Amino acid sequence: MTHPQDPTKRLPDRTSKARELRANDTEAEYRLWGDLRNRQLNGYKFSRQIPIGVYIVDFVCREQRLVVELDGSQHAENERDERRTEWLNGQGYSVLRFWNAEVLQERNAVLDTILAVLQGQIVERCDAIRFSPAAGEDR
Repeated sequence: MTHPQDPTKRLPDRTSKARELRANDTEAEYRLWGDLRNRQLNGYKFSRQIPIGVYIVDFVCREQRLVVELDGSQHAENERDERRTEWLNGQGYSVLRFWNAEVLQERNAVLDTILAVLQGQIVERCDAIRFSPAAGEDR
């Protein structure tokens, strides 16, 4: 996959694809969005299914430059996801990934983890919670 010269520029089809994804969200996305929308998580504003460069991210808090991705089992050991995370990190976004099952079965723990990252309590790369800080932020 090639990347545009200017990562802030969207590819022409990305906006329509993002709209389609918003209209057909998974149960896990629907449930998490219910907790993130309208600044319900300590006043942090999130948007969903947003194009960033050539990618469409599940959720983003632009003010804190945090991307939250929800993954199904097809994402296990996925090299494309690793490249995507590296690219987003390089653009200044930290990436936090959760499995769909985590959102459906342990949503409070998921929200606590998101909040800990937003509040700077988690700043280092952590494979156990699948957190990758933005480039230059890993300590």
